[in-house]
Amino acid sequence: MRLIGIFSILLGSLAAAGEMMHIAFPTARWFFETSRQVPWLHMKLGAGPDFPWFGWLCAAILMVSGTTMLVRSFTRGPANPITARRIKRFREIKRGYYSLIILITLGGLASLDQLVVGKQALAVKYEGRWVFPAFQPVALKNKDFGITGESPDAPVSYRKIKKIFQANNLGRVIMPLVPYDPTGDTLPPRSRQLLEREGIYHESGSSKPYFGLAARYFDVDEAKIHLRYTLRNGIFSGPVDGWNTEGTPIYNAEYFEGKLLSERFNGVGDKESFLALATSDLRAVKYHPASPIPEEGNWLGTTSQGYDVLAYLYGGLQVNFKAAIIYLPIVYLIGITIGMMMGYFGGWFDLMMQRFIEIFSNMPFLFVVIIFSSMVPDQFKGLPIILTILVAFGWMGMTFLMRTAAYRDKERDYIAAARVLGAGTPRILFRHLLPNTVAIIVTLVPFTMSGLVFSLTSLDYLGFGLPPEYATWGRLLNDGLSNLSAPWLVTSTFVVLVGLLVTITFVGEAIREAFDPKKFTYYR
Repeated sequence: MRLIGIFSILLGSLAAAGEMMHIAFPTARWFFETSRQVPWLHMKLGAGPDFPWFGWLCAAILMVSGTTMLVRSFTRGPANPITARRIKRFREIKRGYYSLIILITLGGLASLDQLVVGKQALAVKYEGRWVFPAFQPVALKNKDFGITGESPDAPVSYRKIKKIFQANNLGRVIMPLVPYDPTGDTLPPRSRQLLEREGIYHESGSSKPYFGLAARYFDVDEAKIHLRYTLRNGIFSGPVDGWNTEGTPIYNAEYFEGKLLSERFNGVGDKESFLALATSDLRAVKYHPASPIPEEGNWLGTTSQGYDVLAYLYGGLQVNFKAAIIYLPIVYLIGITIGMMMGYFGGWFDLMMQRFIEIFSNMPFLFVVIIFSSMVPDQFKGLPIILTILVAFGWMGMTFLMRTAAYRDKERDYIAAARVLGAGTPRILFRHLLPNTVAIIVTLVPFTMSGLVFSLTSLDYLGFGLPPEYATWGRLLNDGLSNLSAPWLVTSTFVVLVGLLVTITFVGEAIREAFDPKKFTYYR
């Protein structure tokens, strides 16, 4: 509890400080960015800028709840011996214990945000001055780094700037480990070096003759092609197309088994000068979705939209953890409260809530969510809306367990003693009943999280989930199944999705066994 409290205070403080000082701290920036992006999460106050009330509310909740947990960790009495034995038992279940460590590590990795994945440079040294673009809410422009060509007011491409600085010794650029954004960062078609052996071209790192398109580039980074060839069995065989530096097609030719059959040139100047232009070596053209090219930094290839797969998977991991952090507390607050009230009060309240829950729980959950999601206008769609729809149906499952626990305990002596001492209903529910249901709650949390991940993935796969600006594993899985010739898409998505779900399940099974009331009770 103490560590969670410290983390909550730190995160809330960073969010508030970043908003006031205009610094984009990792993860902490998300609250205010979301507040500004979603129309109903901010409001207009007079003639000034929009007030991001959601961001300030989240920062206040984090700091208040963290302070409360931190104070209680010092003021509460000694640890419950039964809880201590349960924790010890959990640590002895190695599969679950190591899975929890892996899950916490993944959460910490996801919280690093732009330090790990992003196209914004972490630091740039130019003319003896350091700037930190990844931590600035306002994007820098080309003219800020001496680029005054065609687009001085365009946002900086730091990957390109880095190569320019290295080539001309103008400064230094430090990029994240994966220098691509999860979405909104469409890469030009990738390419890979071809090696010639005895007149046969082979792809770099392969001993087989190359089949496919190959090109010579004016600019490899911008995929600006000079001549594009068709190769079969590693030799020229098929059509050839050529473009000038302005991108106008001016050359056509035809090869068959390495022999030139015909060619046509309609550009300015003569054909020989055009063919002799200084360009790159022959490179294999990899149109999207491109296979993994480690030497280009695309370790898992690219999607059909031109996004880096590794960056996209990281963005999907962040979305899942953000959704869980918001979804779990709200669902459990609603479900626990209503469930305990049903068991404690009974009577007409219990009867009405039972009928209400039975009606809604018998509806096909996924179809209902799809209907509600399709009714939301596109401009309002986002993670808050999808989570609101999921919360509306996600709290019902745990009410039965909490209702049973409240029915069981409300007639016991400690509840009767609390009533005699004058304790009110909220105190009885949350100070006496709730602590005796911790085993139920803790056991349910991992399985609720895995259900949330599965629901988000299913909705995104069907196209009724988050909008395209969010990186989601369901959409990537759909992309892979639509492009079966690119098996790296399905494989990478399947591995990370199943790996995360199995890890969460292992944690849940270990908690369920460790908190089994048959193992540790007051009567042992």
